[in-house]
Amino acid sequence: MFNELLFFLHIAVVGFFTLFFLFVSKEALITFICLQTVLANLFVIKQISLFGLNVTCTDVFIISAVLGTNLLQEYYGRKIAKKTVYLNLSILLFYLVASQMHLFYQPSQFDITQNLYSGILQFMPRIIIASVATFFIVQRIDIVFYAFLKKQFANKYMWGRNILALILSQLIDTGLFSFLGLYGIVNSIFDVMVLSFVIKISIIFLSSPVVLLSKKLMNKFGNFKPAEFVEFKNKKDVKYEQI
Repeated sequence: MFNELLFFLHIAVVGFFTLFFLFVSKEALITFICLQTVLANLFVIKQISLFGLNVTCTDVFIISAVLGTNLLQEYYGRKIAKKTVYLNLSILLFYLVASQMHLFYQPSQFDITQNLYSGILQFMPRIIIASVATFFIVQRIDIVFYAFLKKQFANKYMWGRNILALILSQLIDTGLFSFLGLYGIVNSIFDVMVLSFVIKISIIFLSSPVVLLSKKLMNKFGNFKPAEFVEFKNKKDVKYEQI
């Protein structure tokens, strides 16, 4: 039960910091999204047992990064969300180069960490390349689909729109990244795909309070205009409607 309890704590911690950085500034939330993407790629090769199933260790970070992008689009506009995607890709590519340069340095006779770093970072080129390709495709689809839902529902039903966008994006993400990045590394690619998607669906619904709280808190304390209504409607000041 330890992993299961830690799993719920992980969701709560990441959800709290998502809200915290949203309130600090859009730049803080963008930084947090990029950090989670790097952590997801660093930790993905660790396999854990969760609810009796074999899964990787990074689904919470992946969902939270996409959730953060949706919140950026909701409150700061589609253009900011797109820029975040490209910034994220640039940081992942830098991480790939930096991790390989770190391995190429010849260790001294006193070093005891080279083998440990090699064990973790040797898979990075494949994982990062798979991640960059998957992330770019998934985030672009998510941004377009989220904008479509936002327009269709006239800025209402944020909770439902967010869930629909996350489910579609994570269905695509799970299939693409599992084959491109994890095939031949994990024990059972089919188990990882199916179970990872089930876990992601659970995380999506468990993280829903973040969406609900963000709207309530931003309506009360945010003190700014809803960015996407400016894109979809030529109105200068439109208040958020109830979910």
